[in-house]
Amino acid sequence: MEKIKNFCKNEPVLIISFLLAIGSAFAVRPSAAYLGYIDFRTLALLFCLMAVMAGLGRLGVFRILAGKLLSGVGSVRSLTLILSLLCFFSAMLITNDVALITFVPFTVEALKISDKKEKLIPIVVLETVAANLGSMLTPIGNPQNLYLFSAFEMTVGDFVSAVLPYTVLSLVLVVAFAMFSGKEKTQAPATEENAGPDTLRTAVYAVLFAVSLLTVFKVIPYPVTLAVTVAAVLLFDRKTLVGIDYSLLLTFVFLFIFIGNLGNIPPVSNFLRGIVSGNEVPAGVAASQVFSNVPAALLLSGFTENARDLLIGVNLGGLGTLIASMASLISFKLAVKENIKAGKYLLVFTAVNILFLAANLILWIIIK
Repeated sequence: MEKIKNFCKNEPVLIISFLLAIGSAFAVRPSAAYLGYIDFRTLALLFCLMAVMAGLGRLGVFRILAGKLLSGVGSVRSLTLILSLLCFFSAMLITNDVALITFVPFTVEALKISDKKEKLIPIVVLETVAANLGSMLTPIGNPQNLYLFSAFEMTVGDFVSAVLPYTVLSLVLVVAFAMFSGKEKTQAPATEENAGPDTLRTAVYAVLFAVSLLTVFKVIPYPVTLAVTVAAVLLFDRKTLVGIDYSLLLTFVFLFIFIGNLGNIPPVSNFLRGIVSGNEVPAGVAASQVFSNVPAALLLSGFTENARDLLIGVNLGGLGTLIASMASLISFKLAVKENIKAGKYLLVFTAVNILFLAANLILWIIIK
């Protein structure tokens, strides 16, 4: 019973998506047509990219790189600036959740060493916002980007041009916030000199990452990439398979079924299309606050052809509530483990997120 409670607590989005899929199946009888709902290309790419990131993370590649970059840090301000920028830019390639899993523990360790634990909440909150916003610039920065880029067959130019203004503004805001974090002295966490990553496995994952990128841009067919990735991981590093977020993959499957079934219920489909069409940005922001931005992207994509505005909406929608971006829960859990006040964290988190969201929405209104 305890295991079931913990599972429900840790996987609310998966459970909700499952219930939605089951509920919609009463309206549209299950059949072979369900297979047509599922975007297997997106699922395959997600699996391959998660396998690569899980492998590189398990080898300690990101922590070693972070340790070298932080070796000269001497103040809270410089620590905050470097870690926030690391989260911002690395999320573009290694995804927002991997960036937070990698760099938030560095923050905790550095502040413990320097006896500056009171700075933990504002710094971790800024890192979280930075990772969520930096990830929006690339198709592989987060799951909703990968899905929308693939499902709507967007070009790289269209994709980047849609989110670039908000990325630039967000970068300016991250730097500005970091500059007010304090001049107190701090110390970077130590890294083990002899703990270098496994060269062969690192090279294998580097090649797999390159192959995945080529597949994202439709140079290599996704079945080939999936087969090569699975074979390579089984051969060189099968323990990595444990670190893949299978719940996210299942969430996608259930949501594909739910959205596909809604599309086959004309009154519901027409109603949702009427609400979403022409209002993709506010709809994406609003839906993300309740469902999280990955499910929101999948849900709304079935009722609009305006991929550009939906892309902006669900990425900006990652700001706001704690569940607006599931990556935000990662840093929250890591921070709470350090016995900080959860209520204070949520207050600071919400205030900073609202400020960033308001600034970006004002920019959207100006551009619009």
